[in-house]
Parts: sequence; C-alpha cells; structure tokens
Amino acid sequence: MLVRERAHAKINLALHVTGRRQDGYHELDSIVAFADVADVLTIAPAGAVSLSISGPFAGDLPGDGENSVTSAWTLLSEYSRQKGAPITPVNFQLEKNLPVASGIGGGSADAAAALRGLIRHFGLGISPDELSELALRLGADVPVCLFQQSSRMRGIGEIIAPVSLELPSAMVLVNPLIPAPTSKVFSSLNLQPGQSFGAGIVNLLDIESWRNDLTAPAVTLVPEIAEVIGSLNFQPEIICSRMSGSGATCFGLFESLGAAQTAAESITQKHPPWWVVATTLLQ
Repeated sequence: MLVRERAHAKINLALHVTGRRQDGYHELDSIVAFADVADVLTIAPAGAVSLSISGPFAGDLPGDGENSVTSAWTLLSEYSRQKGAPITPVNFQLEKNLPVASGIGGGSADAAAALRGLIRHFGLGISPDELSELALRLGADVPVCLFQQSSRMRGIGEIIAPVSLELPSAMVLVNPLIPAPTSKVFSSLNLQPGQSFGAGIVNLLDIESWRNDLTAPAVTLVPEIAEVIGSLNFQPEIICSRMSGSGATCFGLFESLGAAQTAAESITQKHPPWWVVATTLLQ
C-alpha cells in the first residue's frame, strides 16, 4: 500500500521571542499558518529503510544518512517496539519542493508528514497528545506541523492552540536562496540562559502589532532578506510583509490572489534567481 502525505510550508505570521530558558532553549510566542505549497512524501513497504529525494531542491539534502524523515521512522519504530507491535521498514520518496534552511519548516513539516504517513500505513492507534510528545522529540516545530492548521504556538513549540485568523489568504513567498541556519540566527540574539526578551503577542486580531524578533539577526547574516522585504513592500495591494521563522523566506499578504500572482511575476522578472511563489493560506 502506498501512502502519500503533503508537508505544507509553515509560515510564522508572528514570531515573538520572549526569553531563553535555563536549559538553553528559546521561548516563543508565535502565530503559525500553513501555505498551499508543499513537499510530497510517499511511503511504500520495503526490505530496508531507504529514502530517495527528487524535486527542485533535492540537491540541497543528503540522500544518505539520517534526516528528519528517517528519524521519524526510527522514533516510531522504537515506540512501537516498546508497545509490543514493531513496525517494518519502508521506502520514503520525498519530492522536495520547498527550499532548505529557509524558515518555513520544511524539515519539520517533512518529519510530521512521515509520522502521519507511518501511522496511516501501519494503522497505529496513537492519541493526539502522545503523538505530539513524540513529535517534539524530533524538533520544536514538528508538533504544530502535525495538524497543519492555524495555531498559536508558545513555549519552545509544545504549547499549541488553534486560532481563527481573519486575514486575506492570498500570499507571496520569496526566498533569495541563501540559507539562514536557525542555530546561527538564534545565537545572534545573544540571550543568556534565564534572560527575558520581548513581550508576547497581545492582540490576536491586530497583525500590524505582530513582529518577528529574528529579523534583525537574520538580516545581519543574510542581508538580502532586507531586499526581499523591500521588493514585497513595493508591490500594489500588499497588506503587510514579514520574514518567516529564522529566514530567509519572507511573505507578503495581498488583497487578492490575482494581486499576489501579479506581484510574484514582477519580483521574478527583477530577481530571476530567487524562489518566488504565489499561493494561499490553508483555511
């Protein structure tokens, strides 16, 4: 049996850094939504665990060794073995359509898709709470990527609550195709363990009051991010623009899909090397 899962791009509409815990993890208050552009993961029975990668960004991922997808199998295999019902090997085929190290949760979304797909493939009965606990072991963003719905995410990513966003759904995503490694961006904040930082999100309805506290350190590492935001802000009918996650992908919300498509065409003409996509938010 083949199982196919879509790993949608995770967009941080807001990302407030509120401090750093004693264990070194940064605490966040973030509004997350998902765009209708995705990696595609196919799972099939196999004699040994294997991963093949295709798609426009296949060359940016190693095809051998452990990655977020095979790590999900390893984690679920250990869990199932402890429950007395071990799972068998599978082949993963990953169509990599999202840029790597780009602030839209590609690796986390792929890991979450692997967990969802494996659970369907093997017919496993795992409660949502238990599944979220497993997902957190794969990465702070993996739990929110499991359900792919608009959410407020707090703590290090483990406190998740669905939110209803009254926003236009048309969006343009732009990435200058320069990696912005998450660890380096967070390190550039220079927060000490136990140190507080900015305020959390006060108004869930006021997108203008939202911010991304990682923008300044990311721009220091990848100056092209500022140019991306400037290009988005230059477009007609734009509502707002912001960097997503730790960058370097930025988004612009638009009044209509037509306006978003026109903006994407304009930016592509001026910056052919950039990754530019007009899309919509999942509702």
